[in-house]
Amino acid sequence: MEPGSESGCWFLYYAYGSNLLRERLLLRNPSAALCALARLQDFKLEFGHHQGRTSSVWHGGTATIAQSPGDEVWGIVWKMNTCNLSSLDKQEGVEDGIYVPIEVNVHTQAGKVLTCRSYQMKDYVSGPPSPQYKKVICMGAKQNGLPTDYQEKLEAIETNNYAGPVPIMEEIEAAIKAEKINSA
Repeated sequence: MEPGSESGCWFLYYAYGSNLLRERLLLRNPSAALCALARLQDFKLEFGHHQGRTSSVWHGGTATIAQSPGDEVWGIVWKMNTCNLSSLDKQEGVEDGIYVPIEVNVHTQAGKVLTCRSYQMKDYVSGPPSPQYKKVICMGAKQNGLPTDYQEKLEAIETNNYAGPVPIMEEIEAAIKAEKINSA
């Protein structure tokens, strides 16, 4: 293959948290394309505060994945342009050492195994998410048709009942509204 041809220009990203919601991911990464629904085996979804500090963006614990034999996490594989890698890393707080990129092998519903980039929070203290953050995850799970029993598990997550402003949530809701207007 020629240098700079297909394989060098894109990567697969496995989202299991707020980036399940298309509008959330597209705020910062407009070229992302949905590739597949997929399950990550032997991991579980957790929420936590990096080094015990609450997320200033979401005002609560944020999602991470932890190794847990027998459990599974459902999420979405996005196909992304390599030029978006640094903006994705930035969104995930990689340079601040909050999340670290990891490589995971996920199983699609068609039975394929895909190797993807994902992110895992470093040194965190477990803590519940804000209702707004949970809502984005649940909306994303619904939008993409993740398995019903998994959606029910997400709906059952306890939150910290934070009721103050969450500017990013307003940005996401505005993007969803704009999309409805454009597609009408």
